[in-house]
Amino acid sequence: MTRVRKRLRASFDAVARLVGGLGTALLALAAFLWLGVVVLLCCVGVGVLLLPAALRALRAVANRERVRLDVLAPGPVPRRARDALRDVTVRRELAWLLLHVTVGSAAGFIGLAAPATALQNTTYPLWYHRLPPDDNTPSLIPWAVTNLTGALAVSLTGVLCVVVIVGLGPSLVRVQEWPGRHLLTPPAGTDLSLRVAELTATRAAALDAHAAELRRIERSLHDGTQNRLVAVTVLLGAARRAVDRDPAAAVDVLDRAQDAAEQALAELRAVVRGILPPVLADRGLAGALAGLAGSCGVPCEVVVDVPGRCAASVEATAYFVVAEALSNVAKHSGAASAVVEVGRERDRLLLRISDDGRGGADERGGSGLSGIRRRIEAYDGRLTLDSPPGGPTTIEVDLPCGS
Repeated sequence: MTRVRKRLRASFDAVARLVGGLGTALLALAAFLWLGVVVLLCCVGVGVLLLPAALRALRAVANRERVRLDVLAPGPVPRRARDALRDVTVRRELAWLLLHVTVGSAAGFIGLAAPATALQNTTYPLWYHRLPPDDNTPSLIPWAVTNLTGALAVSLTGVLCVVVIVGLGPSLVRVQEWPGRHLLTPPAGTDLSLRVAELTATRAAALDAHAAELRRIERSLHDGTQNRLVAVTVLLGAARRAVDRDPAAAVDVLDRAQDAAEQALAELRAVVRGILPPVLADRGLAGALAGLAGSCGVPCEVVVDVPGRCAASVEATAYFVVAEALSNVAKHSGAASAVVEVGRERDRLLLRISDDGRGGADERGGSGLSGIRRRIEAYDGRLTLDSPPGGPTTIEVDLPCGS
Protein backbone atom coordinates (compact mmCIF):
# COMPACT_ATOMS: atom_id res chain seq x y z
CA MET A 1 0.00 0.00 0.00
CA THR A 2 2.84 2.37 0.83
CA ARG A 3 4.42 1.62 -2.54
CA VAL A 4 1.21 2.42 -4.40
CA ARG A 5 0.83 5.66 -2.45
CA LYS A 6 4.40 6.68 -3.31
CA ARG A 7 3.79 5.87 -6.97
CA LEU A 8 0.61 7.94 -7.07
CA ARG A 9 2.32 10.82 -5.30
CA ALA A 10 5.18 10.65 -7.81
CA SER A 11 2.65 10.72 -10.65
CA PHE A 12 0.83 13.76 -9.26
CA ASP A 13 4.18 15.47 -8.72
CA ALA A 14 5.22 14.66 -12.29
CA VAL A 15 2.00 16.16 -13.69
CA ALA A 16 2.47 19.30 -11.57
CA ARG A 17 6.07 19.70 -12.77
CA LEU A 18 5.10 19.12 -16.39
CA VAL A 19 2.38 21.75 -16.17
CA GLY A 20 4.85 24.12 -14.49
CA GLY A 21 7.28 23.47 -17.32
CA LEU A 22 4.51 24.17 -19.82
CA GLY A 23 4.04 27.56 -18.19
CA THR A 24 7.71 28.49 -18.66
CA ALA A 25 7.56 27.01 -22.18
CA LEU A 26 4.75 29.43 -23.06
CA LEU A 27 6.84 32.29 -21.67
CA ALA A 28 9.77 30.97 -23.72
CA LEU A 29 7.55 30.94 -26.81
CA ALA A 30 6.69 34.61 -26.23
CA ALA A 31 10.39 35.43 -25.82
CA PHE A 32 11.18 33.42 -28.98
CA LEU A 33 8.60 35.33 -31.02
CA TRP A 34 9.86 38.66 -29.68
CA LEU A 35 13.45 37.70 -30.56
CA GLY A 36 12.27 36.75 -34.02
CA VAL A 37 10.68 40.17 -34.47
CA VAL A 38 13.87 41.86 -33.22
CA VAL A 39 16.02 39.83 -35.63
CA LEU A 40 13.76 40.89 -38.53
CA LEU A 41 14.01 44.51 -37.39
CA CYS A 42 17.79 44.19 -37.43
CA CYS A 43 17.54 44.13 -41.21
CA VAL A 44 16.51 47.79 -41.08
CA GLY A 45 18.85 48.67 -38.21
CA VAL A 46 16.21 49.22 -35.52
CA GLY A 47 16.53 45.73 -34.06
CA VAL A 48 20.14 46.32 -32.97
CA LEU A 49 18.88 48.84 -30.44
CA LEU A 50 16.17 46.45 -29.21
CA LEU A 51 18.41 43.36 -29.01
CA PRO A 52 19.81 43.94 -25.48
CA ALA A 53 16.29 44.41 -24.11
CA ALA A 54 15.13 41.25 -25.88
CA LEU A 55 18.04 39.30 -24.41
CA ARG A 56 17.22 40.67 -20.96
CA ALA A 57 13.66 39.42 -21.46
CA LEU A 58 15.13 36.03 -22.39
CA ARG A 59 17.24 36.13 -19.22
CA ALA A 60 14.10 36.85 -17.16
CA VAL A 61 12.30 33.85 -18.69
CA ALA A 62 15.36 31.64 -18.21
CA ASN A 63 15.59 32.74 -14.58
CA ARG A 64 11.98 31.67 -14.05
CA GLU A 65 13.02 28.22 -15.23
CA ARG A 66 16.11 28.35 -13.02
CA VAL A 67 13.92 29.08 -10.00
CA ARG A 68 11.67 26.17 -10.93
CA LEU A 69 14.64 23.82 -11.27
CA ASP A 70 16.47 25.29 -8.25
CA VAL A 71 19.48 26.33 -10.37
CA LEU A 72 21.75 29.25 -9.52
CA ALA A 73 21.00 32.39 -11.55
CA PRO A 74 23.76 34.36 -13.32
CA GLY A 75 24.37 38.09 -13.27
CA PRO A 76 22.77 40.66 -15.56
CA VAL A 77 23.01 40.61 -19.35
CA PRO A 78 25.69 42.93 -20.81
CA ARG A 79 24.13 46.16 -22.03
CA ARG A 80 25.86 46.31 -25.41
CA ALA A 81 24.45 44.00 -28.10
CA ARG A 82 27.91 42.79 -29.21
CA ASP A 83 28.97 41.95 -25.64
CA ALA A 84 25.66 40.22 -24.95
CA LEU A 85 25.99 37.98 -28.01
CA ARG A 86 29.53 37.05 -27.00
CA ASP A 87 28.39 36.07 -23.50
CA VAL A 88 28.52 32.29 -23.04
CA THR A 89 25.49 32.29 -20.74
CA VAL A 90 23.39 34.15 -23.30
CA ARG A 91 24.33 31.64 -26.00
CA ARG A 92 23.39 28.75 -23.74
CA GLU A 93 20.07 30.47 -23.00
CA LEU A 94 19.36 30.82 -26.71
CA ALA A 95 19.97 27.09 -27.17
CA TRP A 96 17.73 26.35 -24.19
CA LEU A 97 15.04 28.59 -25.67
CA LEU A 98 14.84 26.55 -28.87
CA LEU A 99 14.71 23.24 -27.01
CA HIS A 100 12.24 24.36 -24.36
CA VAL A 101 9.86 25.90 -26.87
CA THR A 102 9.71 22.59 -28.73
CA VAL A 103 10.47 19.68 -26.39
CA GLY A 104 9.33 21.44 -23.22
CA SER A 105 6.04 22.51 -24.77
CA ALA A 106 5.35 19.00 -26.10
CA ALA A 107 6.10 17.31 -22.76
CA GLY A 108 4.05 19.91 -20.87
CA PHE A 109 1.12 19.50 -23.25
CA ILE A 110 1.18 15.74 -22.69
CA GLY A 111 1.32 16.30 -18.95
CA LEU A 112 -1.71 18.58 -19.14
CA ALA A 113 -3.73 16.66 -21.73
CA ALA A 114 -3.20 13.12 -20.43
CA PRO A 115 -4.96 13.59 -17.04
CA ALA A 116 -7.81 15.53 -18.68
CA THR A 117 -8.25 12.86 -21.35
CA ALA A 118 -8.01 10.10 -18.74
CA LEU A 119 -10.79 11.70 -16.69
CA GLN A 120 -12.98 12.31 -19.73
CA ASN A 121 -12.59 8.92 -21.39
CA THR A 122 -12.76 6.71 -18.29
CA THR A 123 -16.08 8.30 -17.33
CA TYR A 124 -17.35 8.37 -20.93
CA PRO A 125 -19.76 5.38 -20.59
CA LEU A 126 -21.63 7.32 -17.88
CA TRP A 127 -22.58 10.30 -20.01
CA TYR A 128 -21.98 9.53 -23.72
CA HIS A 129 -25.72 9.01 -24.37
CA ARG A 130 -26.42 12.65 -23.43
CA LEU A 131 -24.40 13.92 -26.42
CA PRO A 132 -26.03 14.48 -29.83
CA PRO A 133 -25.25 11.62 -32.26
CA ASP A 134 -23.49 13.89 -34.74
CA ASP A 135 -21.15 15.25 -32.02
CA ASN A 136 -20.24 12.06 -30.20
CA THR A 137 -16.56 11.70 -31.08
CA PRO A 138 -14.42 11.56 -27.93
CA SER A 139 -10.70 12.22 -27.65
CA LEU A 140 -8.33 9.64 -29.20
CA ILE A 141 -11.23 7.99 -31.12
CA PRO A 142 -11.62 9.00 -34.81
CA TRP A 143 -15.17 7.65 -35.17
CA ALA A 144 -18.54 8.42 -33.61
CA VAL A 145 -19.71 6.32 -30.66
CA THR A 146 -23.27 5.09 -30.86
CA ASN A 147 -23.52 2.26 -28.30
CA LEU A 148 -22.23 1.08 -24.92
CA THR A 149 -19.61 -1.19 -26.48
CA GLY A 150 -17.96 1.76 -28.18
CA ALA A 151 -18.19 3.78 -24.98
CA LEU A 152 -16.42 1.00 -23.05
CA ALA A 153 -13.69 0.99 -25.70
CA VAL A 154 -13.31 4.72 -25.12
CA SER A 155 -12.93 4.09 -21.37
CA LEU A 156 -10.04 1.75 -22.14
CA THR A 157 -8.21 4.62 -23.83
CA GLY A 158 -8.72 6.59 -20.61
CA VAL A 159 -7.11 3.76 -18.65
CA LEU A 160 -4.26 3.86 -21.17
CA CYS A 161 -3.78 7.55 -20.41
CA VAL A 162 -3.58 6.74 -16.70
CA VAL A 163 -0.90 4.13 -17.46
CA VAL A 164 1.02 6.75 -19.46
CA ILE A 165 0.87 9.22 -16.58
CA VAL A 166 1.95 6.68 -13.96
CA GLY A 167 4.54 4.92 -16.08
CA LEU A 168 6.01 7.70 -18.19
CA GLY A 169 5.35 10.80 -16.08
CA PRO A 170 8.78 10.90 -14.37
CA SER A 171 10.51 10.20 -17.69
CA LEU A 172 8.65 13.06 -19.35
CA VAL A 173 9.72 15.33 -16.49
CA ARG A 174 13.36 14.39 -17.07
CA VAL A 175 13.03 15.02 -20.81
CA GLN A 176 11.38 18.40 -20.23
CA GLU A 177 13.90 19.53 -17.60
CA TRP A 178 17.03 18.20 -19.35
CA PRO A 179 17.71 21.37 -21.40
CA GLY A 180 17.36 23.61 -18.36
CA ARG A 181 19.54 21.44 -16.11
CA HIS A 182 22.29 21.23 -18.75
CA LEU A 183 22.14 24.65 -20.40
CA LEU A 184 20.98 27.01 -17.64
CA THR A 185 23.48 25.95 -15.00
CA PRO A 186 26.38 28.40 -14.60
CA PRO A 187 29.85 27.44 -15.89
CA ALA A 188 32.00 25.44 -13.48
CA GLY A 189 34.03 28.42 -12.30
CA THR A 190 30.97 30.56 -11.69
CA ASP A 191 29.26 27.73 -9.85
CA LEU A 192 32.32 27.28 -7.65
CA SER A 193 32.58 30.97 -6.79
CA LEU A 194 28.87 31.18 -6.00
CA ARG A 195 29.18 28.02 -3.93
CA VAL A 196 32.07 29.57 -1.97
CA ALA A 197 29.95 32.66 -1.32
CA GLU A 198 27.03 30.48 -0.25
CA LEU A 199 29.23 28.45 2.11
CA THR A 200 30.68 31.66 3.54
CA ALA A 201 27.16 32.88 4.29
CA THR A 202 26.10 29.56 5.81
CA ARG A 203 29.29 29.49 7.90
CA ALA A 204 28.39 32.92 9.26
CA ALA A 205 24.87 31.66 9.93
CA ALA A 206 26.30 28.63 11.72
CA LEU A 207 28.46 30.84 13.91
CA ASP A 208 25.47 33.08 14.67
CA ALA A 209 23.33 30.04 15.50
CA HIS A 210 26.11 28.67 17.73
CA ALA A 211 26.45 32.01 19.53
CA ALA A 212 22.67 32.23 19.98
CA GLU A 213 22.62 28.70 21.38
CA LEU A 214 25.40 29.57 23.85
CA ARG A 215 23.48 32.67 24.94
CA ARG A 216 20.34 30.58 25.42
CA ILE A 217 22.22 28.06 27.57
CA GLU A 218 23.85 30.87 29.52
CA ARG A 219 20.48 32.52 30.18
CA SER A 220 18.95 29.21 31.21
CA LEU A 221 21.79 28.50 33.64
CA HIS A 222 21.98 32.08 34.96
CA ASP A 223 18.28 32.82 35.31
CA GLY A 224 17.20 29.38 36.47
CA THR A 225 19.72 26.88 37.75
CA GLN A 226 22.15 29.38 39.24
CA ASN A 227 19.38 31.13 41.19
CA ARG A 228 18.15 27.79 42.49
CA LEU A 229 21.63 26.82 43.66
CA VAL A 230 22.07 30.21 45.36
CA ALA A 231 18.76 29.62 47.12
CA VAL A 232 19.96 26.16 48.22
CA THR A 233 23.14 27.71 49.64
CA VAL A 234 21.21 30.38 51.52
CA LEU A 235 18.73 27.85 52.89
CA LEU A 236 21.50 25.48 54.01
CA GLY A 237 23.18 28.37 55.81
CA ALA A 238 19.91 29.27 57.50
CA ALA A 239 19.34 25.64 58.47
CA ARG A 240 22.82 25.39 59.92
CA ARG A 241 22.23 28.45 62.10
CA ALA A 242 18.81 27.18 63.22
CA VAL A 243 19.91 23.64 64.18
CA ASP A 244 20.79 24.51 67.77
CA ARG A 245 18.14 27.08 68.65
CA ASP A 246 15.12 25.77 66.64
CA PRO A 247 15.49 22.21 65.25
CA ALA A 248 11.91 22.18 63.86
CA ALA A 249 12.54 25.33 61.84
CA ALA A 250 15.82 23.83 60.62
CA VAL A 251 13.95 20.77 59.29
CA ASP A 252 11.52 23.02 57.43
CA VAL A 253 14.40 25.00 55.91
CA LEU A 254 16.13 21.78 54.86
CA ASP A 255 12.93 20.62 53.15
CA ARG A 256 12.82 23.89 51.22
CA ALA A 257 16.50 23.49 50.32
CA GLN A 258 15.82 19.99 49.03
CA ASP A 259 12.93 21.24 46.90
CA ALA A 260 15.15 23.98 45.46
CA ALA A 261 17.91 21.44 44.72
CA GLU A 262 15.43 19.15 42.94
CA GLN A 263 14.16 22.08 40.86
CA ALA A 264 17.76 22.98 39.98
CA LEU A 265 18.37 19.38 38.85
CA ALA A 266 15.21 19.44 36.74
CA GLU A 267 16.28 22.68 35.08
CA LEU A 268 19.76 21.25 34.43
CA ARG A 269 18.17 18.22 32.77
CA ALA A 270 16.06 20.55 30.61
CA VAL A 271 19.19 22.46 29.56
CA VAL A 272 20.97 19.19 28.70
CA ARG A 273 17.97 17.97 26.71
CA GLY A 274 18.06 21.28 24.83
CA ILE A 275 21.66 20.62 23.77
CA LEU A 276 21.18 17.05 22.51
CA PRO A 277 17.97 15.24 23.49
CA PRO A 278 18.79 11.81 25.03
CA VAL A 279 15.55 10.49 23.52
CA LEU A 280 17.25 10.52 20.11
CA ALA A 281 19.89 8.09 21.29
CA ASP A 282 17.36 5.96 23.18
CA ARG A 283 14.46 5.78 20.71
CA GLY A 284 15.83 7.08 17.41
CA LEU A 285 14.38 9.86 15.28
CA ALA A 286 11.01 8.15 14.76
CA GLY A 287 10.46 7.58 18.48
CA ALA A 288 11.64 11.07 19.39
CA LEU A 289 9.27 12.70 16.90
CA ALA A 290 6.42 10.48 18.10
CA GLY A 291 7.09 11.80 21.61
CA LEU A 292 6.95 15.39 20.34
CA ALA A 293 3.66 14.69 18.55
CA GLY A 294 2.22 13.11 21.70
CA SER A 295 3.00 16.19 23.78
CA CYS A 296 1.79 18.66 21.14
CA GLY A 297 -1.34 20.63 22.00
CA VAL A 298 -2.76 19.87 18.53
CA PRO A 299 -3.52 16.31 17.32
CA CYS A 300 -0.49 15.39 15.22
CA GLU A 301 0.23 12.46 12.91
CA VAL A 302 3.85 11.39 12.36
CA VAL A 303 4.97 9.42 9.30
CA VAL A 304 8.66 8.47 9.29
CA ASP A 305 10.23 6.48 6.45
CA VAL A 306 13.98 6.71 7.13
CA PRO A 307 15.91 3.45 6.81
CA GLY A 308 18.84 3.32 9.22
CA ARG A 309 20.19 6.23 11.22
CA CYS A 310 21.50 9.62 10.15
CA ALA A 311 24.31 11.54 11.79
CA ALA A 312 23.51 12.62 15.36
CA SER A 313 23.81 16.33 14.45
CA VAL A 314 21.35 15.91 11.56
CA GLU A 315 18.84 14.03 13.70
CA ALA A 316 19.18 16.69 16.41
CA THR A 317 18.54 19.43 13.84
CA ALA A 318 15.48 17.60 12.51
CA TYR A 319 14.23 17.12 16.08
CA PHE A 320 14.58 20.79 16.99
CA VAL A 321 12.99 21.92 13.72
CA VAL A 322 9.93 19.72 14.33
CA ALA A 323 9.78 20.76 18.00
CA GLU A 324 9.83 24.47 17.13
CA ALA A 325 7.38 24.01 14.25
CA LEU A 326 4.88 22.10 16.41
CA SER A 327 5.26 24.71 19.12
CA ASN A 328 4.33 27.37 16.54
CA VAL A 329 1.36 25.26 15.42
CA ALA A 330 0.06 24.99 18.99
CA LYS A 331 0.62 28.68 19.82
CA HIS A 332 -0.19 30.60 16.66
CA SER A 333 -1.96 28.57 13.96
CA GLY A 334 -5.37 27.78 15.44
CA ALA A 335 -5.10 24.43 13.64
CA ALA A 336 -7.22 21.36 14.37
CA SER A 337 -4.57 18.89 13.21
CA ALA A 338 -0.98 18.68 12.01
CA VAL A 339 1.10 16.16 10.06
CA VAL A 340 4.84 15.54 10.26
CA GLU A 341 6.35 13.54 7.38
CA VAL A 342 10.01 12.51 7.33
CA GLY A 343 11.70 10.63 4.50
CA ARG A 344 15.08 10.06 2.97
CA GLU A 345 16.11 10.32 -0.68
CA ARG A 346 19.68 9.18 -1.21
CA ASP A 347 21.81 11.63 0.79
CA ARG A 348 19.03 14.05 1.78
CA LEU A 349 16.70 13.99 4.79
CA LEU A 350 13.34 15.54 3.87
CA LEU A 351 10.90 16.94 6.44
CA ARG A 352 7.42 18.23 5.83
CA ILE A 353 5.37 19.80 8.64
CA SER A 354 1.86 20.90 7.69
CA ASP A 355 -1.22 22.08 9.56
CA ASP A 356 -4.75 23.14 8.66
CA GLY A 357 -4.61 26.41 10.57
CA ARG A 358 -5.24 30.01 9.60
CA GLY A 359 -1.93 30.45 7.74
CA GLY A 360 -0.17 33.76 7.30
CA ALA A 361 3.04 32.62 9.01
CA ASP A 362 5.84 35.16 8.58
CA GLU A 363 9.50 34.79 9.50
CA ARG A 364 9.53 38.43 10.58
CA GLY A 365 6.66 37.92 13.02
CA GLY A 366 8.73 36.57 15.91
CA SER A 367 7.36 33.02 15.58
CA GLY A 368 10.78 31.35 15.66
CA LEU A 369 10.87 30.62 11.92
CA SER A 370 13.99 32.74 11.41
CA GLY A 371 15.73 30.68 14.09
CA ILE A 372 14.66 27.49 12.34
CA ARG A 373 16.06 28.79 9.04
CA ARG A 374 19.40 29.74 10.64
CA ARG A 375 19.72 26.30 12.23
CA ILE A 376 18.95 24.58 8.90
CA GLU A 377 21.26 26.77 6.83
CA ALA A 378 24.04 26.11 9.33
CA TYR A 379 23.91 22.49 8.11
CA ASP A 380 23.75 23.53 4.45
CA GLY A 381 20.06 22.71 4.32
CA ARG A 382 17.09 24.47 2.76
CA LEU A 383 13.75 25.58 4.15
CA THR A 384 10.63 26.39 2.14
CA LEU A 385 7.63 28.04 3.80
CA ASP A 386 4.18 28.07 2.19
CA SER A 387 1.60 29.79 4.39
CA PRO A 388 -1.03 31.78 2.48
CA PRO A 389 -3.61 33.72 4.51
CA GLY A 390 -6.38 31.32 5.41
CA GLY A 391 -3.99 28.35 5.40
CA PRO A 392 -2.86 25.72 5.25
CA THR A 393 0.76 26.16 6.37
CA THR A 394 3.49 23.84 5.08
CA ILE A 395 7.16 23.85 6.04
CA GLU A 396 9.48 21.75 3.88
CA VAL A 397 13.05 21.12 5.03
CA ASP A 398 15.89 19.50 3.08
CA LEU A 399 18.97 18.45 5.09
CA PRO A 400 22.12 16.67 3.87
CA CYS A 401 22.56 13.43 5.78
CA GLY A 402 25.35 11.58 3.95
CA SER A 403 25.13 8.62 1.63
